[in-house]
Amino acid sequence: MLTLDLIRQAQARVAGRIHRTPVVTSRSFNQVAGREVFFKCENLQRAGAFKIRGATNRILALTDDEKKRGVIAVSSGNHAQAVALASREAGIRSVVAIPADAPKAKVEATRNYGADIRFFDRQKDDRDTFGRDIAEREGLVMVPAYDDYLIMAGQGTCGLEFLEEVPDLDSILTPCSGGGLFAGVSTAAKSIKPSIRCFAVEPETANDTQQSITKAERVTIPPPPTIADGLRVQTPGALTFPITRANAENVLTVTDEEITDTIRFMLFRMKLLVEPSGAAAAAAVFFKKLPEGMKRVGVVLSGGNIDSDMLARLLTEGERA
Repeated sequence: MLTLDLIRQAQARVAGRIHRTPVVTSRSFNQVAGREVFFKCENLQRAGAFKIRGATNRILALTDDEKKRGVIAVSSGNHAQAVALASREAGIRSVVAIPADAPKAKVEATRNYGADIRFFDRQKDDRDTFGRDIAEREGLVMVPAYDDYLIMAGQGTCGLEFLEEVPDLDSILTPCSGGGLFAGVSTAAKSIKPSIRCFAVEPETANDTQQSITKAERVTIPPPPTIADGLRVQTPGALTFPITRANAENVLTVTDEEITDTIRFMLFRMKLLVEPSGAAAAAAVFFKKLPEGMKRVGVVLSGGNIDSDMLARLLTEGERA
């Protein structure tokens, strides 16, 4: 199970191997949102996203035999980079299965960290089956992107840091895809401050978590069309979903247009570069999706890995709007 003790163990294990990312505020963002908002800047994390927390925790917990075998991960990009970097630093082999349409910058960074990359077709291949087949053939240990308690505990260290920095938050939001970040952060936050209100955020066109909570069971959707490439998982995790159901007051959704407007605002007004997936929770606050009554809001900016071509397109579209 995911507990505060497991998250604290992860915090001790990864100490010195990840960044304690800053928490920042913006008066101009607050003015638009109508609340006091605090941003946990995981876009400034090692490998550009929160994923290094869980990947490092999971890989450092491997047995000596497992380290000799090497690891495999299936990811659209940020988890891929994190596993590749954590594996390189642990001196073990890493194989990463990546969708063929993943952002080029994420693929290149993963390759530069030393991973052996295998591509699959998001529209035709089942990602989990693709990864398991490689793991079985080559004797590799699977490092899940989210559905693993050690992964969730690693992501939960982000929540511990956030509440240590700003203990009087009345609510906290994270982007949500497979659910590892939300599960970890919300568990840490509610363990420290039971009254805190937690919200998961996903794209309107990739709302598998929202649908699943509505139906009280895991729902699988087709490959979703959204610019938030890191939030395109088709169903919540088997382990993460019960935690999300227990901790989330609600699952909020945002449109791609709301995400891109938020990215532009944060870049030009706050001087922060955030990728579409990383800006989802900020977009929910920026466009006033939260219920009334919350004055001090914590938002996790989960990543900053964005292709230069996509960034140029988003900025050009903003000039034409």
